[in-house]
Amino acid sequence: MASAVRPPRVPKPKGVLPSHYYESFLEKKGSCDRDYKKFWAGLQGLTIYFYNSNRDFQHVEKLNLGAFEKLTDEIPWGSSRDPGTHFSLILRNQEIKFKVETLECREMWKGFILTVVELRVPSNLTLLPGHLYMMAEVLAKEEARRALETPSCFLKVSRLEAQLLLERYPECGNLLLRPSGDGADGVSVTTRQMHNGTHVVRHYKVKREGPKYVIDVEEPFSCTSLDAVVNYFVSHTKKALVPFLLDEDYEKVLGYVEADKENGESVWVAPSALGPVASSSRPVIVKPKKLPKPPAKLPKPSIGPKPEPRVFNGGLARKLPASSAQPLFPAAGLADMTAELQKKLEKRRALEH
Repeated sequence: MASAVRPPRVPKPKGVLPSHYYESFLEKKGSCDRDYKKFWAGLQGLTIYFYNSNRDFQHVEKLNLGAFEKLTDEIPWGSSRDPGTHFSLILRNQEIKFKVETLECREMWKGFILTVVELRVPSNLTLLPGHLYMMAEVLAKEEARRALETPSCFLKVSRLEAQLLLERYPECGNLLLRPSGDGADGVSVTTRQMHNGTHVVRHYKVKREGPKYVIDVEEPFSCTSLDAVVNYFVSHTKKALVPFLLDEDYEKVLGYVEADKENGESVWVAPSALGPVASSSRPVIVKPKKLPKPPAKLPKPSIGPKPEPRVFNGGLARKLPASSAQPLFPAAGLADMTAELQKKLEKRRALEH
C-alpha cells in the first residue's frame, strides 16, 4: 500500500535582526533588583533595548533616555578601586547600574549614550580614533532621525493647558512645546521656573520659515528641526530647562472618591471643570444622576390577577413577613382610595348583570 504523500515542508520565515547604533552584552541592575542580570543590549535612537540573547528579534525590556541627567563611573561595593567595568546611568526618576566585560566596552557605551542624548561626540573619554569616527556616523544618523520626528515634549495643548501641565507635574520637566496659538505653521515654547520663591511662566514663539524653525528672541536663532529647538533652550540655560516627559505612572485626570448620599456607596468623581488637559487610560466613573421621583397619583388599576411587585434592578421583590411589613402609603390616603375602588366595583357588577 502506497504511503500518503506528505505536503512539502515550508521553512519558517526568518526574522530580521534589529539594527542598533551599538550593541553588546550588558549586565543591568535596577533600584529594585538584588543582583545584576545579563542581557544582550542595543542602542537605537534614545532607547536601549534589552534581549535575552543576541539571536532574539523581540526585546524583553527597554529604557528611555529622554530623562537623561548624567553618567558616572561606579566603584563596586566593597572594593577600593574601579576596575573599569562598572558605570551608572542616572535618569530624572531612577538610577540604573551597569556592568560590562572590559574598560573599552564601558567607554563605548558611555560614548554612544552621550552622543545621542547631547548630539555631540564626547571628547573626555578613553576612545580610539576609530571609535570616535563610529560615533560621528551615529551622530549624523541621529540628527537625521530627529529632523523627521516630533520631540516627546511636544503636546497638542493650548497655552492654558500647557501651564496647568507644568504646574501639576513639576517633576516631569519645565519646558513644553505646543502648537502656535495664532494658527500659523509654527510652534510655541512654554517654560515654568522658580524665581525668588515665585513660579514664573514664559512663552516663546518659534516661526516656521521653509524647512527651518526660527526662535523669535533678541537674536533670532535658526534650527533645522523641533528637536534642535528643544536643545537650544536646554543648552542656553545650562540645563535649567528640562524637556517635559509625562511619566506613565502618573494619572492625567484628577479625581476623588465621594460617598453617594442616597445609597452610601463610594463613587469616583472626575470634575470636568479642570479642563481637557489629557486623556486617561483608566476608566473614570462619574457620579450617577438622581432618579426622578414617582408621581404622587397612582395609575388606574386593571382588572386581573395582581402582578408581583418589582424593584428597580429588574428582579422580583421578596415578600416580607407580616411583623416586618411596612405600609407603602399613609393610612388615611389608603382608606379613601379603598372606598372609591369599592364603589367602582359595585357599579361595574350592576352593569354586567
